[in-house]
Amino acid sequence: MCPFIETIRIEDGKIYNINYHTERCNRTRAAFWQDVADIDLGEFISPQSLEGIWKCRIVYGKAIEEITYVPYQRRKVSSLRLVTSDTIDYTYKSTNREELNSLYAQRETADDILVVRNGYLTDTSISNIALYDGNTWFTPSCPLLKGIKRAELLDKHLIQEKEILHTQLGSYFRIMLFNAMIDWGQIVIPIDEKHLIL
Repeated sequence: MCPFIETIRIEDGKIYNINYHTERCNRTRAAFWQDVADIDLGEFISPQSLEGIWKCRIVYGKAIEEITYVPYQRRKVSSLRLVTSDTIDYTYKSTNREELNSLYAQRETADDILVVRNGYLTDTSISNIALYDGNTWFTPSCPLLKGIKRAELLDKHLIQEKEILHTQLGSYFRIMLFNAMIDWGQIVIPIDEKHLIL
């Protein structure tokens, strides 16, 4: 079994969404080890001296295995290529990204991929997505990974869940990428032939 990970945003010493990260970590550990007690990830992080935006990466299994801090540089993404995999499973955020990396290698000239599973849109290689129909932002109801930022945005009613077939892309105007490190509104891509490659 590969170790699991949590990637946590720290900005000027402030830890973002630690409760969501802790809840997912404990939910993952409980799914694989029945005799573990809950832990508080906040007790393992020491961000006081970090200025700017940092990525805190916690690797864990039954116990915390490693904690690293690196300055964060957001990847530029302005185009996506649709790729299909009906068998990919990334339910738990782990260090094993072989399937995702294999799909990412198919991006050709695009900056990233948008994975289609069983005809439905899911995620990019690094983020959850939401699509704008002119009125509402919808996020796929069956993503590859139920991300932390996605959970927060759902709780705040900024996005709504919906099954979205890849054939329905023409019904939307823009696609937004987000995750624990990429905030809402930072990466917005027009849905047209130049930016979304079928």
